[in-house]
Amino acid sequence: MFPEAFKYSVAKSVNHAIKWLLNTHGSAFDSFSSGILGLLLWVQGILVSIPWWAYIAFIAVMAWIATRKIIPVIVLAVLPVFIGMFGLWHLALETLALVITSVVIALAIGIPMGVLMAEAKYFAEFIKPVLDAMQTMPSFVYLIPAMMLFGLGKVPAVIATLIYALPPVMRLTCLGLQQVPKPVQEAALAYGATRWQLLKEVRIPLAMPSILAGVNQTTMMALAMVVIASMIIDVGRGFEAGISIVIMGIVIDRITQGLAKRWDPNRK
Repeated sequence: MFPEAFKYSVAKSVNHAIKWLLNTHGSAFDSFSSGILGLLLWVQGILVSIPWWAYIAFIAVMAWIATRKIIPVIVLAVLPVFIGMFGLWHLALETLALVITSVVIALAIGIPMGVLMAEAKYFAEFIKPVLDAMQTMPSFVYLIPAMMLFGLGKVPAVIATLIYALPPVMRLTCLGLQQVPKPVQEAALAYGATRWQLLKEVRIPLAMPSILAGVNQTTMMALAMVVIASMIIDVGRGFEAGISIVIMGIVIDRITQGLAKRWDPNRK
């Protein structure tokens, strides 16, 4: 038997901390939750108002821009038709709204944080172990604090999804900026570029393939997390929308990877 004197209940401390947060900052959490929910419903309203054929046309155009090959264009344009045939179109749009909302917020946070990691060595050394821990923990772990602070519904699903999907874009943005050749940066500085101009006009454009790879990975992880998030949402996720999630994942992955490859300055 383990000595009773050394036992410590983490659950009590966590429960007290959650109660304190909700009692002292409950209005702030409510306002934040309302903002996230409003953004999600706004995105969902736009997606629902677009006719189905417009999605097919948009996917075909993006597939052509990404691949410039007719067979991938046809395949990627036809795949979403199966979602409608299975009667999952509306549910797929709800899922897509959650993914778009989560990914946009994740990118708005992750890309600047990745730039900061590339610029500030000490910040990178501090944040990398945090990212390692985030990528090591099971995805279900993110739902627990989200549900404690925001209850059940769509908002904790968005929060858990964006946190789970955040590390890849931060890492790959930092990596892309660090891999910009030093002679190119020195040449820009020699011509009088400021640090901001160097970042905006030289480093970010050259790092764009890596940043787009981060966007791709963040989107794929968001789609993976959406399935787990089905446990705390009413409709649009889970097994019923599993087929549509797979199809959306294939379409988004092929297009974003194709765009990243076409953006690569070393591509012949």
